[in-house]
Amino acid sequence: MNPHLQDLHPYPFEKLRALFDGIVPPAEYSPIRLSIGEPQHATPAFIRDALVAHLGGLANYPTTQGSDALRKSIAAWLESRYGLPAVDPATQVLPVNGSREALFAFAQCVIDGTRPDALVLCPNPFYQIYEGAAYLAGAQPYFINNLPDDNFGSDFARVPDEAWARVQLVYVCSPGNPTGRVLTLDEWQHLFELSDRHGFVIAADECYSEIYFNDDALPIGGLEAAQRLGRSDFRNVVMFSSLSKRSNVPGMRSGFVAGDANILKRFLLYRTYHGCAMSPVVQAASAAAWSDEAHVAENRRLYREKFDRVTPLIAEHLEVSLPDAGFYLWARVDKLGLSDTEFARRLQAEYNVTVLPGSFLAREAHGTNPGAGFVRIALVAELAECLEAARRIAAFAQRLSNPNT
Repeated sequence: MNPHLQDLHPYPFEKLRALFDGIVPPAEYSPIRLSIGEPQHATPAFIRDALVAHLGGLANYPTTQGSDALRKSIAAWLESRYGLPAVDPATQVLPVNGSREALFAFAQCVIDGTRPDALVLCPNPFYQIYEGAAYLAGAQPYFINNLPDDNFGSDFARVPDEAWARVQLVYVCSPGNPTGRVLTLDEWQHLFELSDRHGFVIAADECYSEIYFNDDALPIGGLEAAQRLGRSDFRNVVMFSSLSKRSNVPGMRSGFVAGDANILKRFLLYRTYHGCAMSPVVQAASAAAWSDEAHVAENRRLYREKFDRVTPLIAEHLEVSLPDAGFYLWARVDKLGLSDTEFARRLQAEYNVTVLPGSFLAREAHGTNPGAGFVRIALVAELAECLEAARRIAAFAQRLSNPNT
């Protein structure tokens, strides 16, 4: 067996099941689950119709590179969304079966297995796929803590030169999971300069990029930052995006990678052997989804209404604010005298609301677990359910603040 399998941590939701073992929530409260980032808005009808209309594609083996139509629709979306002058659909775009599998597979392609000291840089808290990908590629994760004092940013200047010399891959998540933090152009410039100096590849996870709250300040993407900083070849940067959150189709497992053509050429070779080509049926529906923005605007409207109404209710009792983007609230709970795990366990036991302890999304690094003391609240359910959850969270927090009332 692969010896690196023993390095893998249980997934956060496995830890959550163990944390809730033996809990029987009160029957008068219906269950509300805000722990998992699974979109629950309705899938647009035109996407379902496109799937049905192209069922004949089930009779054909798909190509790993995907159809011309899909790659052209993605390239056109990139040009429109990020103001890029030209994206070559033949060499700078590659469809993938959701960003998760591609983020994992990318490390296997990038990491030099002959270097036992290789590092993969990750934000902390983080999406656990980054860590698992590092271990199973034979590298070690190196975490940058995202802390309140830094506005949950990644302070690349804190990484010592001896670590940078060993870094082969950097995962960035912008907008971030769970904090919702968006990298600034200055932060991108710093990261690009470090990449030029040390030769590492940047994997930009941008699956939350289309859920934002200010139409005058759209989240900047990695390719957009590269273009604005004179790096029109996108050297050493590959972005990862998905339809799951943007279009409410997590079950389609449809996304793409785009960027440095030289890296994508080698990633395509890897994927040819990996056997992960997207179904022609899903490709056709994906091309339709990337070509339409009306449903995405409506999706944003629904999230904005939830955040506008839910955030103030929770902010009266917990330390929380509107994120830059994404659909998570990153709420501090330790000032109420409970750990994040105890807060989540008691909220489940007493109010039947499920949230995810922040410590489950982070690792102890540089003397601290930056997720400890926080909970992640995914506002993915319908408005009424999110409002009911907020009222229960507020009531629970009020009881903790005033135990004698």
